[in-house]
Amino acid sequence: MRTIYLLILLCTSYTLSFAQSANADINNFIVKESLLKNSKLAIIATDSLENPLEQINGLYTFTVSGFTQPLNFNGGVAILPLKLERSAFVYIKHENDKGTHSKLVYVYKNDKSLNPYSFSSMWLILFPAIIILLAFTFRKFIIAAVIIMLVWIYFNHSNGLNLSTFFETILDGLKAMF
Repeated sequence: MRTIYLLILLCTSYTLSFAQSANADINNFIVKESLLKNSKLAIIATDSLENPLEQINGLYTFTVSGFTQPLNFNGGVAILPLKLERSAFVYIKHENDKGTHSKLVYVYKNDKSLNPYSFSSMWLILFPAIIILLAFTFRKFIIAAVIIMLVWIYFNHSNGLNLSTFFETILDGLKAMF
């Protein structure tokens, strides 16, 4: 009789632990440099306060700068398979039942390490809006505003933020606000 109770207890605990791990969704993440310092980025699954979620294990599908790829999370951490050769914008997006979760990250690469800087997609709207507003306010500023906007567009495009990614980032940012 005790063995039957023990068997039932083990089966229910196994089922509960499986159910908890199956419901583990990634609703927030941060991007850091891989601990191996091999020019690769690590995605760390976190909660809303950016505390790492170590119970995240398994394959999760992410879109990285327009390319869909499954990432294998182990202990809440997954390593992106591609190396970064130079500084670039990286747009990382994950979709699950609770919505779309995305981050736009500028990764600055120097000789020794990668430094990812995450920023809000609202800056992609605010910066041109401020330049245009200044150009309309101060007529002498129009030529300088056009030059600044061309430099800004060239910088974004040359660092991997093409037009489709630009608009996708803005739309995802607007969806997250509302």
